[in-house]
Amino acid sequence: MYRITLVIPTYNRAASLMRALESVARQTLDPALWECLIIDNASTDHTAEAVTLFAAEHPTLHIRLVREEQQGVAHARNRALQEATTELICSIDDDERINEGFIEAYLRFFDEHPDAVVAGGRIIAEYEQERPHWMSRWTERPIANPMDYGEQIRPFPKGALPGGGNMGFRRSIALQVGFATQLGRTGGRLLGGEENDFLQRMREAGHTLWYLPDAVMWHIIPPEKCTDEYLCRLAFNIGISQRRRAELRGGVGRALLSEIGKWGATLLLLFTMPPAKGLRLLRMRHHIARGLFTKTAQRPPATTK
Repeated sequence: MYRITLVIPTYNRAASLMRALESVARQTLDPALWECLIIDNASTDHTAEAVTLFAAEHPTLHIRLVREEQQGVAHARNRALQEATTELICSIDDDERINEGFIEAYLRFFDEHPDAVVAGGRIIAEYEQERPHWMSRWTERPIANPMDYGEQIRPFPKGALPGGGNMGFRRSIALQVGFATQLGRTGGRLLGGEENDFLQRMREAGHTLWYLPDAVMWHIIPPEKCTDEYLCRLAFNIGISQRRRAELRGGVGRALLSEIGKWGATLLLLFTMPPAKGLRLLRMRHHIARGLFTKTAQRPPATTK
């Protein structure tokens, strides 16, 4: 009987999904104890065929493919909550690879901490080409989201959240919280925030967010994500996502005030950085503010499931 489900939502990334699955196939945990649930979010490429072939080539793995026609990663994540057959879930994205003890680390943690509900692991940025010279820790964060809080299991620091591509939780609680479908990637749009919203609501419900150093994920960054055009487009959509999330939570005023404060911090940082890094940080802040201060179209009432 399975003890834990590894979830991978995917959309039109058959090649990178296969790379992720290669790392899944190297897991140390007994395959009899876990399943891999892939949610195909209405892909139009050869994702289904590639997964079917991979499963046939790895008969000891328990790989299950479910298609979710409603476009949007939040819909895919909610579908995974419905489809999973275990109480314990860990989740990665389709542009990553994981260490061999990844699933085992989550299972061991939840077994040893029966009161724990949600956790997240270490994230390491892996660039397919050289890391851009203009990239600072602040401009790298939205692109790669590197995360390392040391070698010990501990609560996440105040204000910090696990990365959506490396998190685990108890299904029964996650079903009560759900992922807000107004947030997150939809097709090729670079919207986000569904995982941050989910995790923040977990924290507000009184659940500690735990950091697991032994659950390691490498976030693979292709060259096209290391361009000025991508940084500006991503930053603008981050601003839009923050606006949507603030509207859902009734905190638009707080979000705008917070952005003003971040501008102050950004201007101070510019004096400590080389010109190339400072210019990209300024551009990123500008485009985030553009998105955040742009009123979004009228939308129906919030739903999370």
